[in-house]
Amino acid sequence: MRTRTRTRTGTRTATLFAALALLLAGCSSGGDGADDGRITLRFQSLAWQEESVEANKELVREWNATHPDVRVEYVQGSWDSVHDQLLTSFEGGEAPDIIHDASDDLADFAYGGYLADLSGLLPERLKSDIPGRSWETVTFGDGVYGVPFLQEPRVLIANADLLRTSGVRVPTPEHPWTWAEFRQVTKRLSGDGRYGVAWPLKEPVSATLNLSLSSGGRMFHRDADGKVTVRFEEGDEVMPRTVHDQVGTDRSASSDTLGSGGSDTLPGFFAGKYAMVPLGFSYRQQIEQQAPEGFDWQVLPAPAGTEGLAQGVSPQTLSIAEDTPYKKEAVAFLDFLLQPDNMVRLALGDWMLPTGTRALKDPALHTDEDGWATGTALAGHLRSAPAQSVRGYAEWKDKVATPALQEYYSGAIGMAELRGRLEEDGNLVLARYQR
Repeated sequence: MRTRTRTRTGTRTATLFAALALLLAGCSSGGDGADDGRITLRFQSLAWQEESVEANKELVREWNATHPDVRVEYVQGSWDSVHDQLLTSFEGGEAPDIIHDASDDLADFAYGGYLADLSGLLPERLKSDIPGRSWETVTFGDGVYGVPFLQEPRVLIANADLLRTSGVRVPTPEHPWTWAEFRQVTKRLSGDGRYGVAWPLKEPVSATLNLSLSSGGRMFHRDADGKVTVRFEEGDEVMPRTVHDQVGTDRSASSDTLGSGGSDTLPGFFAGKYAMVPLGFSYRQQIEQQAPEGFDWQVLPAPAGTEGLAQGVSPQTLSIAEDTPYKKEAVAFLDFLLQPDNMVRLALGDWMLPTGTRALKDPALHTDEDGWATGTALAGHLRSAPAQSVRGYAEWKDKVATPALQEYYSGAIGMAELRGRLEEDGNLVLARYQR
């Protein structure tokens, strides 16, 4: 008996030493304290444009040069696979400490307990510098699960020569086109093998929801108990009806581009086949790089409705993994990365707008060159995307809204059928997530 007890004790001791060795080995890896006491935080960035990647890496180098005890390791991620990659890393306990993503991708991770609630961790400077409408995009329940730092309005990129020769009124943020006026302008710009506008609606749901805010569209309605239902009302009809009529009635919009992405429309735009293309603000970099010599283009605000230039956005965000033991240090890095001057550097690198009010005042963002001033003038009109915190939105979008909108825009179904599918089929989907 005594021998057997000593054997068990020896086994337990050996196991304890082995576990301790593994723990110490793990502490020397990224995201933990190294043997010399230095902390290493892994920062996964989704920057992909050359200027943006370099801006991020430069800021990481500047941090590391002045913070020897808290080193940040830059990790390159990809927008194409970020959701599945993060889900796998969260479930495997290998998530990066600091996570770059977009606000419309955070809901599942926030409700799943994978992201840290930053409510009591963020410095007052950062909280007060970013407007409340931007914080709404990262608020789920009672918690704040990311810092919104870059945002991208949808704008009209126009062939400036065609606008001048047509004689149409050129809109400004102070005096934009209405949706009705926009439709008339596209008819006037059409003819001789040219379309007034090309709508790249391969992914139609986001564009439809976000641009419909200008006419009072909401689509998702939350009752006092927090339950969300889909109602496709008068304000929701304006933007999709305009596109539908441009394609099917006026022939001022090309049906060929409805299944295209934004980049797919650029060759036709450069060739004069389309006078205008509605695109995200950051597409300006691609246009500036690819436009043929002498091609003159300009940035115009999207059409306005009863709510003016309001439109929905899903800002890029920086979050902190719930599992990291170094939340305080990670927040300090975020505070550094998002100082006003640094936020401007990130915005210029990505050709997007910063969310910070001080950064938005930077003169570099108010030049006429490449349409910066027009985009910056739209910042105050940006709102949280309608579906931001709707559980079940991803399934509703993929199984109901995307096919229904694609069929409506192509003319295969009418407005009544579109409404019925979005509401009836859509509410069946959402109901499963709200039991």
